[in-house]
Amino acid sequence: MAELINYYSFSKDEWKNFYPDTELPLTENELKHIKAFNDQISLQDVSDIYTPLIHMIRLQKENFSEWQTTKAHFLHKPVRNVPFIIGISGSVAVGKSTTARVLEELLTHYFTGEHVQLITTDGFLYSTDELKKRGILDRKGFPESYDMEALIGFLNSVKSGVPVIKTPVYSHQVYDIIPDQFEVINRPDVLIVEGINTLQLPQNQQIYISDFTDFSIYMDADPDLIEKWYLERFGKLIDTAFRDPDNYYHQYAIGERSKAFDMAKRVWQTIDMPNLEENILPTRSRADMIMHKSIGHSIDRLYLRKY
Repeated sequence: MAELINYYSFSKDEWKNFYPDTELPLTENELKHIKAFNDQISLQDVSDIYTPLIHMIRLQKENFSEWQTTKAHFLHKPVRNVPFIIGISGSVAVGKSTTARVLEELLTHYFTGEHVQLITTDGFLYSTDELKKRGILDRKGFPESYDMEALIGFLNSVKSGVPVIKTPVYSHQVYDIIPDQFEVINRPDVLIVEGINTLQLPQNQQIYISDFTDFSIYMDADPDLIEKWYLERFGKLIDTAFRDPDNYYHQYAIGERSKAFDMAKRVWQTIDMPNLEENILPTRSRADMIMHKSIGHSIDRLYLRKY
């Protein structure tokens, strides 16, 4: 990635030596429950990649909090606790959810006494009915399929310290927003925001989502690998949907498997891949850190912004 001239580049072996830590707060069983569907991660990955990252984020958050205090004193304003927001972006099926959950678990462990929460931007997708009404059901995941005004408003409320903010809940089982169900965000010290659009400039808005984030991560991999992971995940999703007629994937589970995979390949080629090329990948260079994955979801290189 020669175009990333404003990034330091580290191999996994180089990165792990910045903060060697032999004591891991996670067990193998806990990690198994944290990782997202079809993703792969080991305790060694947690030790080599995520533990140094957590401690670097801790240093950055300490500087962030000190600056908020200094700024308040300069402006003769009351000092307030401004949430530190971490954004995680990348393609579908690249492992964003696993990264977000591991960070949430480790931050909760290492940031003693601090309130850590996690949301996904999927909750700000328009409902299936609304997408149909707008004629963009086949554009689900593209910028126009999100209620970006609501997402920007939510992030502004979080930064402003508004208590008890409710956000919609998206279910991958039914492939839609769940009516009358909400996530409650209540003045977190650290908020992790995971989604394909966390580095994008919303349509008809003059502010980036990333303007609210204090540290951002882009999960990267070769598109051919991502397609492979996408199809593997699809296979496992239909394998688990046989007994649940309410599951979105049940219709594919009970049908001819080859036709189901033909459909999944078309979705990747006509929706997810174009969205990656047009809207997601171009935001990579806005991230503070790029985690590059290779075969087996193994993180082989990390890029950290220089300035």
